[in-house]
Amino acid sequence: MLRTKGLREIYTRNDLIVLGLGVMIGAGIFSVAGRQAATMAGPGVILSFMIAGITSLLAAICYAELCSTMPVSGSAYTYTYVIFGEVWAWIIGWSLILEMELAAAVVARVWSLYFTQMLTEFGFTVPELLSRPVGFDLFTLLILTTLTGIVAFNAKVGLRALWVMVSAKLVGITAVIVIGSLHFNPGNIAEIPVDPQPLVTDADTLHSTVFGLLIGEGHAFGWFGILAATPAIAFAYLGFDIVTTAAEETKDATRTVPQGMIRALATATVIYIAVAIVMIGMVTYSKISLGAPLADAFRLVGETAMVHVINITAVLGLTTVVFVLLVGQTRVVFAMARDGLLPTGLSRLSGSHRTPARATLFIGVIAILLAEFVPVLTLEQLVVIGTLFAFMIVSAGVIAMRNRMPDLQRGFRVPMSPLIPGLSIVAALWLMLNLQVITWLYFLLWMAVGVLVYQLYGRRHSALAPAIGRHRRPTPPR
Repeated sequence: MLRTKGLREIYTRNDLIVLGLGVMIGAGIFSVAGRQAATMAGPGVILSFMIAGITSLLAAICYAELCSTMPVSGSAYTYTYVIFGEVWAWIIGWSLILEMELAAAVVARVWSLYFTQMLTEFGFTVPELLSRPVGFDLFTLLILTTLTGIVAFNAKVGLRALWVMVSAKLVGITAVIVIGSLHFNPGNIAEIPVDPQPLVTDADTLHSTVFGLLIGEGHAFGWFGILAATPAIAFAYLGFDIVTTAAEETKDATRTVPQGMIRALATATVIYIAVAIVMIGMVTYSKISLGAPLADAFRLVGETAMVHVINITAVLGLTTVVFVLLVGQTRVVFAMARDGLLPTGLSRLSGSHRTPARATLFIGVIAILLAEFVPVLTLEQLVVIGTLFAFMIVSAGVIAMRNRMPDLQRGFRVPMSPLIPGLSIVAALWLMLNLQVITWLYFLLWMAVGVLVYQLYGRRHSALAPAIGRHRRPTPPR
């Protein structure tokens, strides 16, 4: 758990903001608002985005305090190790592996579909072998192989490329907001909330949400619909925590990382709300399509050229998401390997660029295998539950650390603790209860496998437990 000097400090605060925007703003910005408006919240989806942003901010503030105290690679895994001990740290690390590895595979697969759609819109014919939702996909292999190589061997080149792609993505989103606002009709958002309607669903028990089973399915639209849409929208904000995995490579990390993460989240929230307002203002919610809601909205108002802008921006957005996921996953695996819980060879750095190349290649290969040979598009909710579980533990960690080490120097302090961390725990649990029953079962199965792996490997090779005790906590890294 000691801070290693091997990783090169390359990130500034602005770099971290770009890193956060790179992972939080993907193709979902053009679809999630429209789908939730059409099926659940109506024009009230704007309020859903505000509530989701506040919910995410609660967790981000908790991450900010712990990161300012422990500015090392590993994020929630490292914080948990210091606060709750090795066993819980392994559980969180195993959960983060699920989150980021599966997310990279899912997003790469979606990238292939969007890239194909973009080429098709420009008049190219794409053979089925290059891109398809199920089975081997060459475009998916291309994006994962390319980005894995960049992350593994030259972080500075990757950072420059990220700046270019995020900047281009923001230009595309700005065009969407500006052109869309020219067709804004205030009457489309005048009635918030709209009258509630009974929610009709044919989902079986396994595919129902836990919350729905507990209270029964409620209503679409109205205030219930606004609140019910919030969990799906909150998923769009997930990823801000990945910024903290770059702490060990950040200059003046105790101040810079909390600032960069919170500013990235605030910027993403404003962008999401702006796009939602523009979409609802362009067409009434009852006319929004589910397939490509924003693109179809522009078609309805006669701005067909904007469809190309949306497709290009979506491809750029998904590219940056995969890139940042690979960066974050690598740093978590690197930290766990350095502590001996994973093979220590994964913590070795490349010679000239001092990047964890072995860990990057390892997680890149796993992501490729998942994307190509597992139906990952049906497992995307597993990404969410792993993230939310980490949010709960981190929030609880703030409370525990305040009690155990009240005099510890902190670069950032959560205001009104333990109220804010407590609200963050409740918010994360509420979002988890809005996931499907089958997602919970898969998650519990993954955790069971993780416990087995820890017993067979992690606890036998731990670099710290023999010295400090299995359930004791190491000193916070400096």
